[in-house]
Amino acid sequence: MSTTSTALMTAEDLLRLPRGYYRAELINGELIKMSLPGLPHGRIAMRLSISLGQFVSEHGLGEAYNQIGFKLTSNPDTVLGPDVCFISKQRLDEIGEVTGYWPGPPDLAVEVLSPGDRPGTVNKKISQWLGFGTKQVWIVDPKHSTVTIYRSALDTTTFSGSDYLEAQDLLPGFRISLDRIFGPAPGTIK
Repeated sequence: MSTTSTALMTAEDLLRLPRGYYRAELINGELIKMSLPGLPHGRIAMRLSISLGQFVSEHGLGEAYNQIGFKLTSNPDTVLGPDVCFISKQRLDEIGEVTGYWPGPPDLAVEVLSPGDRPGTVNKKISQWLGFGTKQVWIVDPKHSTVTIYRSALDTTTFSGSDYLEAQDLLPGFRISLDRIFGPAPGTIK
């Protein structure tokens, strides 16, 4: 009888992978490959990144990032990367400059859904982020033009239609219309 052993990857191994063909995360040392997002996904993530980043910068709240990794466990390593995220100034000051992945969760993780995302996978990702200590997870659904904020499994708020996305408990004063997030691409006719 033979056994096959698969070597687990580390966060350092993940950092050394070539870029460009796929996005990857590490779950308990196992490489999880994801296809690169399409144009609508990228447009929505960028619109949120710009608005959030500008707001956070103007108000000295911390830093907003897009598509960076967070090392959440070691031996075996888990590294997750949201589409958009925020780390508070307090936490940035406590930890300082980091080489590689941020040690621990972001304060905010934003996941923009792709057409192939399954509800079970999305729910698992929400649970992971919240379980590791992320204060809020925003699930952005381009198909239904909604944003749902998860503070816990039981504390959610969904924004739709002509709503303005707000999260006063984490980002006091941040407000953006859903039309600005989901509106048509430049040059398209409504």
